[in-house]
Amino acid sequence: MSKVLKFFKYLLLLIVAIIGIYTAINYHNDISISEMKAKYAYPESKFVEIQNTPVHYRIVGEGMPVVLVHGTAASIHTWEDWTDILKQDFQVISFDLPAFGLTGPRPDRKYAISDYVAFMDEFVENIGVDSFHLAGNSLGGGIAWNYTVAHPEKVAKLILVNSSGYPSNKAPSIAFKIAGTPILKDLMQKITPKSLIEKSLSEVFYNDALVSDEIVNRYFDMTLREGNRQAFGDRVAQVQYDNSDLVKTIQNETLIIWGAHDEWIPVECAHNFHRDLPNSELKIYEKCGHIPMEEKAKESGQDVLTFLNRVNEQITRK
Repeated sequence: MSKVLKFFKYLLLLIVAIIGIYTAINYHNDISISEMKAKYAYPESKFVEIQNTPVHYRIVGEGMPVVLVHGTAASIHTWEDWTDILKQDFQVISFDLPAFGLTGPRPDRKYAISDYVAFMDEFVENIGVDSFHLAGNSLGGGIAWNYTVAHPEKVAKLILVNSSGYPSNKAPSIAFKIAGTPILKDLMQKITPKSLIEKSLSEVFYNDALVSDEIVNRYFDMTLREGNRQAFGDRVAQVQYDNSDLVKTIQNETLIIWGAHDEWIPVECAHNFHRDLPNSELKIYEKCGHIPMEEKAKESGQDVLTFLNRVNEQITRK
């Protein structure tokens, strides 16, 4: 009996030691905004106070404005390649959504789509833009089309990139599961494995070879930006309502872009948008995942440039 007790004693000590080592390796303090600015702000970066939140944004190029809205846990850096392509003919405006990037958390911790739509309208008004093309990826796509529903007169053309908006039976990624579990969500405020970020990126990219150390480090740092881990949990906790019927009310000329191998928002949703948007064109990229603006940057960016430069006309659906 004593041998059995001794075995379980050592087993318990081993488990405690493993937990202790795991915690020590994956315990990370927040990164200060000053340190983040020094590392990730662009020469053109600016900050403006919107709804008591200092919003990080960037404007490059001249011409008709194009506003780019990133997805969950991303930042304006996801648009670098598109910015280089589109600035040839347009003024390109990108910004970090509240809860993410250098913008960070909202004091009121409100992250419903309606909150983002109201926030975005105040942002564009503050920087003096009242008519623009609008593009969004994932969560940013959901914000973009909901913004277009609310303010159709301000949006010239709409671009949806693997956009949220339709109900799906797809299981959420592990990061979303953790953020939606009370005890684990609290632990995640300090214990954040870098491997979790790497796994999430391997899901959004079809080609895992593109998940470079540079990209992993950037996304990881953005996660650790002070307040962002709490904000991510707050965003995941928002009640999601299905208002996809509103998509049918959008008359704006729309380009729908999708990666055929999206593990987060299935390609069927692309066809749903194309079905419900009366003036839409659909482009699906093979061997591409959730973020075509990074994975198929040149091809998708050129398609967007062509779409935006085309004289407004009723699209021949294809």
